[in-house]
Amino acid sequence: MEKQDILDTDQNNDADELYEHFKITVDKGQGSVRIDKYLVNLIENSTRNKIQKAALAGNVLVNNIPVKSNYKVKPNDIVSIVLAHPPRDTSIVPQNIPIDIIYEDEDLLVVNKKAGMVVHPGFGNFEGTLVNALAYHFSTLPYFQTDLDKRPGLVHRIDKDTSGLLVIAKNEFAMNHLAKQFFNKTTKRVYNALVWGNFEEDEGTINGHIGRDLRDRMQMAVFPDGSHGKHAVTHYKVLERFRYVTLVECQLETGRTHQIRAHMKYLGHILFNDERYGGNIVLKGTTFTKYKQFVENCFQVLPRQALHARTLGFVHPRTKKEMFFETDLPEDMKQVIEKWRSYIHFNTPQ
Repeated sequence: MEKQDILDTDQNNDADELYEHFKITVDKGQGSVRIDKYLVNLIENSTRNKIQKAALAGNVLVNNIPVKSNYKVKPNDIVSIVLAHPPRDTSIVPQNIPIDIIYEDEDLLVVNKKAGMVVHPGFGNFEGTLVNALAYHFSTLPYFQTDLDKRPGLVHRIDKDTSGLLVIAKNEFAMNHLAKQFFNKTTKRVYNALVWGNFEEDEGTINGHIGRDLRDRMQMAVFPDGSHGKHAVTHYKVLERFRYVTLVECQLETGRTHQIRAHMKYLGHILFNDERYGGNIVLKGTTFTKYKQFVENCFQVLPRQALHARTLGFVHPRTKKEMFFETDLPEDMKQVIEKWRSYIHFNTPQ
């Protein structure tokens, strides 16, 4: 049987997690062979060492049970493997770019990404990215010196104009463990967003598949009937109401591309100044010129979508202790929120 007939990949190229999930049904005529040897012949760009480390992290399963790398595959076994898979679309040029590192140890670091910084190189953004900065920061580490093709260990990402927290692995051991946590949805990620409109409820859950918009490929859309896209769940809670806009907290249960932006639009609450989704015009409020001018001033202070990855929690790969990080809102969001507080206060009848 040809490889493509038995290899079913669920690669999260359109998601915020950067890993690959392979699911393989062993052929009926397959002879007894070690699983690491079996997989290396099926998975492109893999090595036995990489697969062995994935197995050591519990990321290689047979019939939903973790196995060691010396397990002998049997006909009709269902093999699943999660591999960390940093982007390989271009070579990485190390650049001495300042980054805000809020925690670092031998296995990982946590950075607070500023708005406007692309996470990894791609078309139109080959330099000046977080990965370029990390490549420079990691240049003295043995893991990255032994193989020039190695990439800083990203297992998730956030949009260019979204600010906030990211965890990065410094070795393959950490990459495997972190990729498994993102795949199993055991990480804790909470965002703050300023959105258009006033919510009827104080909290709720959005449960709807997310995939490429069928009419606009630059946007993601929600398909509540599950006809397209991938399963996505966002829990939200109102933090503060400003009559025409609302500050909300969003907790991700899954990590799809533009998940919060798409889910909020689906609810009728587009992110404030989210140009791609139509939030960069006055969507709620009065027709008075003074109000429109106020909103335009807010757009100038916050020239991006009002979204910040505020908290991040995960289990440390080596110590097994739960780690939790939180950052303040960036200054541009703070200033705009304060502007809305003042506007509502001075324009509310006493």
